[in-house]
Amino acid sequence: MKKLLFGAIMAVFTLGFVSLAIKAPYVYAAQPTVDLGTATPFAILAGTPLISDAGNASVITGNVGLSPASGAGIGLLSTQVIGSIYAVNGAGPSGSINNPDLLTTAKSDLTTAYTNAAGRTPVNTIDTELGGQHLYAGVYTTDSTALQITGGADGPGPLVLDAQNDASAVFIFEGSDEQAGSLTVGPGGTVSLINGASACNVFWRVYGATINTSAVFKGNILALTSITVANGASIEGRLLARNGEVTLNTDTITAPVCTNTTVTPKLPNTGSTSLENNRTLLAVSIAAVAALITLASFIIVRTKRAN
Repeated sequence: MKKLLFGAIMAVFTLGFVSLAIKAPYVYAAQPTVDLGTATPFAILAGTPLISDAGNASVITGNVGLSPASGAGIGLLSTQVIGSIYAVNGAGPSGSINNPDLLTTAKSDLTTAYTNAAGRTPVNTIDTELGGQHLYAGVYTTDSTALQITGGADGPGPLVLDAQNDASAVFIFEGSDEQAGSLTVGPGGTVSLINGASACNVFWRVYGATINTSAVFKGNILALTSITVANGASIEGRLLARNGEVTLNTDTITAPVCTNTTVTPKLPNTGSTSLENNRTLLAVSIAAVAALITLASFIIVRTKRAN
């Protein structure tokens, strides 16, 4: 009986130490998605002076629009676009739709989204080179004005965005300086989405962007000026240029089909366990210790009676 009592007491202390050693899972700062409004159906939306495609061989899934520049600046064929081409006047390509009001509203919603993305907190500052990094949901900027993903065999590897099985996980990247922060994806540069991450919820709020040859890119580019995509790139997302042009060259652009999801905000990611998780862990530990103490007390009483 004494051995049983000693074992019970040791179990109490052991459980206490184990409980303290257990780490609760990290809780990352949950962000609501950036609402693109009427710009959502567009795979490409540009300001001025044009939307061009060298060789007219790109394939675009989603709508295309140019405003306020004339529809004459849309250098795409309707056969390239799985969607609609919108222009502000009748000078657009054959099969395009003249709808300046819709384009004005979409451009306004793009400006609102750009501003909204720029105001998100908390912001995590990371290295300029995003290639080779494994990141979770949150808002990111760099220690310089630029964002870059270096590709190629000698590059650091893909940028991996991990949603941790949360389909509503939102990733926002932005240059540290609105007037100079650019995005450059090198030849063969890759953005990889894992564990439920969606291109719908990846946003790049930058001054301008260049996506190079054979890059595999994910997310929505919200650029203040122009976006250039080199030969053979594949993009799951949107190219949205507020004031500049969009230049293509035999690329594949696919706007994802997105459903807005309401997100319940969580505590910010501080790199340590959250208070919420710690309270839950403490409650479980106290309950377990209390149960063992009760067992030990019962054994003590039984021991005294036996003696």
